[in-house]
Amino acid sequence: MGIRRNLLRLLALLFAFAMVAAACGSSDDDDSSGSGSESATATADDHGDDDHGEEEEEDTSIGGGLSQDAAEKAIEGDDEEEEVDDDAPTFDRSTLDGIWEEAAYNRQKMVDKITAKMDAGEWGVGDDGILRGPAGFEINMNDCPADWSDTTGITDSEIRIGHTTAQSGNLAAYGNIAVGWDNYLQWVNANGGVGGRDVTLLVKDDGYVAAQTIEFIDELIESENVFALLTLGSPNTLAVYDQINAECIPHPFVMTGHPAWGDPVNHPWTTGLQLSYSTEAILWGTWIKNNLADDLPVKVAGLVMDNDFGLAYELGFEAYAEGNPDVVSEYLPVRHDPAAPTLTNEVTTIAAFQPDVFISMTAGNPCLLAIQEVEAAGLLEDLKAAFTPSVCKGIAAYMAPAGMAADGWWIVGGGSKDTTDPKHMDEPFIKFVNQNLEDGGLDPAISLYGIGYTYGYPHVEALRVAAELPGGLTRTNFIMAVRNIDIYGPLTLDGITLAMNGAADGYFVEGSDFSLFDATEQTWNMVGDVVDANGASPNCAWDKDNGGCR
Repeated sequence: MGIRRNLLRLLALLFAFAMVAAACGSSDDDDSSGSGSESATATADDHGDDDHGEEEEEDTSIGGGLSQDAAEKAIEGDDEEEEVDDDAPTFDRSTLDGIWEEAAYNRQKMVDKITAKMDAGEWGVGDDGILRGPAGFEINMNDCPADWSDTTGITDSEIRIGHTTAQSGNLAAYGNIAVGWDNYLQWVNANGGVGGRDVTLLVKDDGYVAAQTIEFIDELIESENVFALLTLGSPNTLAVYDQINAECIPHPFVMTGHPAWGDPVNHPWTTGLQLSYSTEAILWGTWIKNNLADDLPVKVAGLVMDNDFGLAYELGFEAYAEGNPDVVSEYLPVRHDPAAPTLTNEVTTIAAFQPDVFISMTAGNPCLLAIQEVEAAGLLEDLKAAFTPSVCKGIAAYMAPAGMAADGWWIVGGGSKDTTDPKHMDEPFIKFVNQNLEDGGLDPAISLYGIGYTYGYPHVEALRVAAELPGGLTRTNFIMAVRNIDIYGPLTLDGITLAMNGAADGYFVEGSDFSLFDATEQTWNMVGDVVDANGASPNCAWDKDNGGCR
């Protein structure tokens, strides 16, 4: 076991240092998006074991994202409607009690479904050591380390979750997501925890440096004996997800929208939460096609963070542009150092290109810098549209500091609600979030604290489902719950589904809003209906050297 683990660590370290060098000594991305919801009827319906993605046209898909056809059908409302349980009760989402009642109902449906399959011998760990689940989902537990345990990180009173994030460095603001998540766990623990156990979050500050992420993951596995792991950032997660899967440790709802997390076959222990960056790129192109019809084809410039995060965006939109020359005549990606203090040179290059559409494919403080630099360069006067990325939807963090320069920017927002947005402030769950933050001595005006609840809520729901399955809370039951999850998300716009389906559907969120920022009112105004294409994104086996998803 020791030799095997050391070899894995050595390989991971070599991989990480290569990525760090490529990213000029800094790494990252991240996010603030995504969760999903449905209608006012309870929505934990059985999606069945069929493969939702088999009928997609592979030649129009970039992998890890919607095809052009699927995106347009979803926008037009022509996607297949999911079955609705006519016997399901309705719940009052205008009250917190109604939201809790719906959550309990959805959990019980998942528990009943999984338990029935386990009792029938169809799911769960068989005598052959294979963990089986929905839609052909399998994990060969015989490949797990010899000293692996299904209950590591669980005591009679505690569930230990390890989390690497950035609380220092150029993108340290994203570390506030962990603070908000921990605030939610404090409320969960004060109200009975999960099956009577407190959920403890062990946070390690990796500063967005992938090599540091590797060291902390080793520490969390070997010294802290955690039950599950959570990482933030695309380069950071790519540096460790091979090791985490080899160690057979749950790694769900990672804080990044890289398409690589939709890989239930090769990385069954890892899942994402938010909208895939590949799908976001397709939706940018679809918006251009539908809204700039009189100006097509258009020139598009992308400001790209020079690391694995930015590369996912760049490859996604490049594939769209190449497949739709009638929409995009020229596409210019201009990369920037993740640690760059200014973006003046990059935006000057973009201005000389004279684009019709500008897309910011960056993260953290560079999102704010991009808005400011675009205004300073006078680009807004000539642009037909400017987009900021879903990972920078946070109003307080990225839009408000730009003042009126942020007015009129578009976003494919992944459906997430900002807990500081005036239009949502009176919703019961957002009131609940902001009151908890205030009670915990935190400022509710920091929107990334609220995003912590966006991530924490589905994580806890899956833990609660796993605790009620045969055998109780275990790592295998937890990943089974995650791969079957189908819930209402109170921090996601209605109409967006939150669900996964084993090996067939590896993406939790496949829908989004198209929203326009109003700097006067400090709010995102959704334009049109939400887009939801649950189950329509092909899974992604990431292959960076060969153009992305396979």
